[in-house]
Amino acid sequence: MFEQIFKNIDDAFREDAGCSSELDYIEQTSWILFLKYLDDLDKEKQLAAELAGKSCNPIIDSEYRWESWALPRKKDGSIDHNRAKTGDDLLDFVNQELFPYLKQFKEKAVSADTIEYKIGEIFNEISNKIQSGYTLREVLNQTSGLQFHSHDDKFQMSELYEAKIARMGNAGRNGGEYYTPRPLIKTIVKVVDPQVGDRIYDGAVGSAGFLVTAFNYLKDSKNLSVSEAKFLQKRTFYGKEKKSLAYIIGIMNMILHGIETPNILHTNTLNVNIMDFQEKDRYDVVLTNPPFGGKESKTVQHNFPIKTGETAYLFLQHFIKILKAGGKAGIVIKNTFLSNTDNASIGLRRMLLETCDLHTILDLPGGVFTGAGVKTIVLFFEKGKPTRNIWYYQLNLERNLGKTDPLSEADLTEFLELQKTKKESENSWTMDISDVDHETIDLSVRNPNKNDEIVLRDPQEILEEIKDLDRKTENILNEIENLL
Repeated sequence: MFEQIFKNIDDAFREDAGCSSELDYIEQTSWILFLKYLDDLDKEKQLAAELAGKSCNPIIDSEYRWESWALPRKKDGSIDHNRAKTGDDLLDFVNQELFPYLKQFKEKAVSADTIEYKIGEIFNEISNKIQSGYTLREVLNQTSGLQFHSHDDKFQMSELYEAKIARMGNAGRNGGEYYTPRPLIKTIVKVVDPQVGDRIYDGAVGSAGFLVTAFNYLKDSKNLSVSEAKFLQKRTFYGKEKKSLAYIIGIMNMILHGIETPNILHTNTLNVNIMDFQEKDRYDVVLTNPPFGGKESKTVQHNFPIKTGETAYLFLQHFIKILKAGGKAGIVIKNTFLSNTDNASIGLRRMLLETCDLHTILDLPGGVFTGAGVKTIVLFFEKGKPTRNIWYYQLNLERNLGKTDPLSEADLTEFLELQKTKKESENSWTMDISDVDHETIDLSVRNPNKNDEIVLRDPQEILEEIKDLDRKTENILNEIENLL
């Protein structure tokens, strides 16, 4: 039933002039779903308070509650069409009354980890793009059929929401920035193996795929005590996200997966000087896929000991520094990190090897990230002791990955099994760090079990590299022009 409702909502958006892409569909679905969730949450809390003989103040004032404006009902439960706004009246109410009211919650909230703060921040960052009040009325009518009361309901909606995120990721580059294939995330979480009681962090949270996967992994790992369940909800998952749409999607995704008040901050992670971190700021686990190919200003670069304009390399320094001693990480990054010859790349590889045990590198084929056209690797390391040996696994598939044939969990089964013991095979081998060139720190993936043969690079990978070089050239020219 829920699947048909989600389909009907998307069909309604396609007819509206204000929504033109999958990114618009999920953005608009998110704020509407969020308000429906708040209404159900209010009702649950009020019922629990009544059963306990206590009073409970609702989060939302009466005239702005879902049942007052989105789908008012008569006493017999039928829709009260006389009170249900539509057309321009509905749009005026949403744009001129509802959104301004919800924006105020940010200033009124007692702290950033409250649902009130999340309400205010979301509605300060998002706008209603639906141009037809009749389209909005149809979407509200459909959304009212969704329920957040039971575990099964939330699970079904979380699956459907994930499917929408995947479609958004496949729709274009901007959406792809927020989406990491879930089979890959599940595999990374299994290798890192977080434990209940760990504090888990993603400083490039996107759609929160790593955090919700870790949440599912931990809540299914054992029978949780009351205190453990509370710790999992309140003090386990942390993240930061710079972009407004990703921030909103990430919060909604966590809520749908059962994390009621996500500890996600809307901020630029890289604006913080990593030398200022104190022990209280550190985390036990880092799970992430930071954006690559971006460019950061000189001001931001001053926050890091190794200066570079490559966004992913600044993130990697941030993650190494923010881990506790003994902390574990699984981080996706471009495979060129292993071999680039610029000073920043060499310095960063040296820092990683000297401060962390980089025990595993997973080499992924092209096509894992649909539309990105770049090859990636996953770095698995533990902070606090230097690297002695690196176990490599090269994922070799007998097919080309793409939108119609994406990466699956089955593709990674051998990797997971061999990684437990670092066993060597046709696709895996171990490299002694003493064999690494001390000057270049070249960690390139060179499978000794494969014959040296010429492998033609993927054309899309070459095009992406050309674009990256063009961006770097443009930045250099701009810097020269500023000096003149």
